[in-house]
Amino acid sequence: MSLLGNILDYNRSFVSEKKYKQYETTKFPNKKMVILTCMDTRLLELLPNALNVKNGDVKIVKNAGALVMHPFGSIMRSLLVAVYQLQAQEVLVIGHHDCGMSGMKPDVILGEMKARGVTEEILETLNYSGINVNEWLHGFENVNESVAHSVDVIKNHPLMPKDTPVHGLVIDPKTGKLDLVIDGYSKN
Repeated sequence: MSLLGNILDYNRSFVSEKKYKQYETTKFPNKKMVILTCMDTRLLELLPNALNVKNGDVKIVKNAGALVMHPFGSIMRSLLVAVYQLQAQEVLVIGHHDCGMSGMKPDVILGEMKARGVTEEILETLNYSGINVNEWLHGFENVNESVAHSVDVIKNHPLMPKDTPVHGLVIDPKTGKLDLVIDGYSKN
């Protein structure tokens, strides 16, 4: 059976046995915060447990590296929706050590793309259209600097309320230990 088939089989029993009941909550976060973090598999259960958050407590937005690459992209839009429509009053940006985006070089991923059928012509068309693919695929060298950058973009976004604290943290994906990078309550 395929992976999708296994998921759908499990889901039928999940629904018929009413296992969803234990997860019932509202769309509004109990702890009034939204978290931007990485999509790393090690954080799926570790991060909520390390922060003492449960289902219904927070909004979580995930992407590769917890990066805000564009001030008017989908990540920023999601954070603004959380603040303006879903009652989030604080933002946490949580990067992590040993991130796949750390030191990621565009030439490596471009090589893999080409091996799977992306042609040079497609890449040239994107570059011609104003999308610098090398820049878009580039990772970061220092997770603390990357988190500080994302915090800065969010905090200084023209649509983000100035009274919204934006914090920056880095989590250890082995132990769950949090290191504070930016205290959003600080006026500095």
